[in-house]
Amino acid sequence: MGEVILYLGGAKSGKTLAALNHAEKYPPPRFYLATAEPLDAEMVSRIENHRAERGPEWETIEEPLDLVKGLDLAGLAAPVLLDCLTIWLSNVIGLEPDSRDEGLVMARVDKLLAAASKREGPVIMVSNEVGGGLVPMDSTSRFFRDLSGLTHQKIARAASSVFLVTAGLSQKLK
Repeated sequence: MGEVILYLGGAKSGKTLAALNHAEKYPPPRFYLATAEPLDAEMVSRIENHRAERGPEWETIEEPLDLVKGLDLAGLAAPVLLDCLTIWLSNVIGLEPDSRDEGLVMARVDKLLAAASKREGPVIMVSNEVGGGLVPMDSTSRFFRDLSGLTHQKIARAASSVFLVTAGLSQKLK
């Protein structure tokens, strides 16, 4: 029943703005499920800019690790914009003891998709496409890149729509 929509793109590609525009097609209340934490001044500034970009008609849920809990806090009917999956994966890899187990992390993705499928309102997910560059030199970065790609594939298979955003232009892939 629940609709999953995925927006992918590089850094500053316009993917969040495209996802916000998509979400604003649905009536309020609208929820923004934020995975970033204000750990330094630069991230505080980014978060403030995102809040200003959204405007006051958005309710924000801050949840860096438990995305299912974040969806539950929004209720079943409201649209949720989850921004972003790659920051969430970074949080999981950096903070969770089971983070180096691909199967356990992918099981968390399955739980997210199961929770999204039970919703009445859509879940619009934003993520950075990181696999198109150089092969990282260290194993943690390669693990992150691979896990990100696997997460995107799994979510894209479940999604009703997938968009790739480049230079502010959205291309519908599915």
